[in-house]
Amino acid sequence: MEKFVFCDEGTKVPKKSNQAVLKDWSKKLNVRAERVTYTADFLIDSSFGVPGAIAVTNKHQKEFFLESIVFEGLACGPVHFYCNSWVQSTKDHPAKRVFFSNMPYLPSETPAGLKELRQKELKDLRGDGKGERKHSDRIYDYTIYNDLGNPDKGIDLARPKLGGEAIPYPRRCRTGRPPTETDINAEVRVEKPLPMYVPRDEAFEESKQDTFAAWRLKGVLHNLIPSLIASLSAENHDFKGFSAVDSLYKEGLILNFGFKDELKRLPKIVSKIRESSQGLLKYDTPRIISKDKFAWLRDDEFARQSIAGINPVNIERLEVFPPVSELDPAIYGPQESALKEEHIVGHINGMSVEEALKDNKLFILDHHDIYLPFLDRINALDGRKAYGTRTLFFLTPLGTLKPIAIELSLPHSSHGSSSKRVLSPPVDATTNWLWQLAKAHVCSNDAGVHQLVNHWLRTHACLEPFILAAHRQLSAMHPIFKLLDPHMRYTLEINALARQSLINAGGVIESCFTPAEYCMEISAAAYQDHWRFDQEGLPADLIRRGIAIPDPSQPHGLKLLLEDYPYATDGLLIWHAIEKWVKTYVNHYYPDPSLIQNDSELLAWYAESINVGHADLRYASWWPQLSTADDLSSILTTLIWLASAQHAALNFGQYPYGGYVPNRPPLMRRLIPEENDPEYASFVADPQRYFFSALPSMLQATKFMAVVDTLSTHSPDEEYLGERNQPSTWSGDPEIVEAFFNFSAEINAIEKEIERRNTDSSLRNRCGAGVLPYELLAPSSDSGVTCRGVPNSVSI
Repeated sequence: MEKFVFCDEGTKVPKKSNQAVLKDWSKKLNVRAERVTYTADFLIDSSFGVPGAIAVTNKHQKEFFLESIVFEGLACGPVHFYCNSWVQSTKDHPAKRVFFSNMPYLPSETPAGLKELRQKELKDLRGDGKGERKHSDRIYDYTIYNDLGNPDKGIDLARPKLGGEAIPYPRRCRTGRPPTETDINAEVRVEKPLPMYVPRDEAFEESKQDTFAAWRLKGVLHNLIPSLIASLSAENHDFKGFSAVDSLYKEGLILNFGFKDELKRLPKIVSKIRESSQGLLKYDTPRIISKDKFAWLRDDEFARQSIAGINPVNIERLEVFPPVSELDPAIYGPQESALKEEHIVGHINGMSVEEALKDNKLFILDHHDIYLPFLDRINALDGRKAYGTRTLFFLTPLGTLKPIAIELSLPHSSHGSSSKRVLSPPVDATTNWLWQLAKAHVCSNDAGVHQLVNHWLRTHACLEPFILAAHRQLSAMHPIFKLLDPHMRYTLEINALARQSLINAGGVIESCFTPAEYCMEISAAAYQDHWRFDQEGLPADLIRRGIAIPDPSQPHGLKLLLEDYPYATDGLLIWHAIEKWVKTYVNHYYPDPSLIQNDSELLAWYAESINVGHADLRYASWWPQLSTADDLSSILTTLIWLASAQHAALNFGQYPYGGYVPNRPPLMRRLIPEENDPEYASFVADPQRYFFSALPSMLQATKFMAVVDTLSTHSPDEEYLGERNQPSTWSGDPEIVEAFFNFSAEINAIEKEIERRNTDSSLRNRCGAGVLPYELLAPSSDSGVTCRGVPNSVSI
């Protein structure tokens, strides 16, 4: 391996040092360690200046991972090169790899000797948009989601292309694979266990893969789930009762492996799998039943989870009663709700409906419009049944919510006049079971919206274009790239894995959620009709949902109308800390608006993120302008919030809350019977059996549990908000390093405040007998399934 140092002394020509060769390369070649350190000696004269870039040549047969380079012995002190990249062999990639020092430069301030190198590096990262990508490539480019289906294997595995005028959707990373034989517009799939292309530096570090939750996810998808299918498909039976669910955590589930060696290929995702001719899969007890086994049955817990559970971002303040649909009545029937005053007036503490609305006491979880257009197709599927649901809640004097009505809607063509049905809190045994079934359908609706819209679309998919554009348009020495870098870690890799095995035709999402093959079309409909980047920040989202109103006298400039709202109150602490850090950072590099307006790389990044990455919505009027430091700070704060806290709040509670399937069934298989239905008699005769026949089967449930267990898992080397790899040297600007440590200190203080709140008995939504504390936004975490922790990026 050879190296050159490049430097600039104000001339337009780079000044180069001599070549240098690493010492002890052959001696350390087979060393197995976390890090291996090498040395090399460069001879330079006293007028050489400060090194600004280094070129690395790898003349060996294999790639290697270069973490960092430190130059010592200079008059200016040590110079750090923050690399974190794979260097390919010259036989695969003949060009030298160039790394820049950690000193940030705006494009206009780049030393003359580095300008050409800066431009060339970006050009190389963009590629030419042609050909199929090799796994050793470092090329970032865009394409549509045309690889989710596999039409060559049959029409039932064909899926619509997402992205373009017909079905708008964010762009994903281009791989350049050829078209399928049966559909020229669909891309040939790479099926597991073969890897999907992502730019080489986005892939998980191979030396650490066994610690990454995503590696464990591959093990679950490739080994465990086929074993579950083989073991349970012959007996794809319903749970016989609550004891059968409990046995998954106590006794375990026997898997019939054909060979003992299968066990060795399974990651230890859930307790222990015993070394025997049969594997015993024992699931960990989900947190939702760890403190109070029957809490999930209570109405107050059902309501509490809408503001402190795994999907706390859909609850809205009810402003008009009855609620009105925004769907086209010519297609979907009357817009009016079936909810009437008599349904709720007995449950609102003696208030009139008008008084309750005026006093901000009524809230709604409304999944009517997003599901109704798809219900005819969903309900025509075997074993899938759904409604479009609306749930009304009343805010009690204790600050808790209680559900007071559930509306269940079907398309008006399905059941004529009975397409809308309202259930109220139970008054006897029969209405209690009907109410439990209605709550299960609400939870199933909510689980689908959570996974397909709030989790996948709003964090994973919508961030990918901004990440691709950052690598294509922002140099590694650009200060904004340095700020965003930890918040982009591994997102492209986990999204590629999702396209391969989670959101694809026949994948985990389709098999485990009610909408089945229409899952991603629901996600795309939400993108087209509801997603707006200017409302993705927490304050804007709370105002949009009517949960908060602007109030300059309040902390963070907002007054919460639902005061004990754990997601919002904790989230605002983190939002404010991120915003303060980002403003300090941005104002340091852009003290004058002209610097932003003349920053070619920054403007190109933002324009490309919109015009190419979100091309189908590029003409929307709501895209924020980028002209001032405040504009930039707002955009960056939103991106960092989505990648860190928003994703954490939506991801790491999936097993703790959803691992007990009756609490939050991801799919429903039966509608709720009415008295004139043939199955009503069997419901009355054995309501528990009917209840479980409506929930996922044992195979569906155990498959779902295995996947969300892994998705909820923190890897041992995760980087959390307020942490950075090489925290003292990632930037060569000491003022920014100090500001970052101040940000870290504020994040630590927020964690202590969250701990205090969880012991405050006046906060009934996070403290009380059997009540789970709200820790999903507590910044730090141990490894494993902890139901807490805010990683820097969408890395699982």
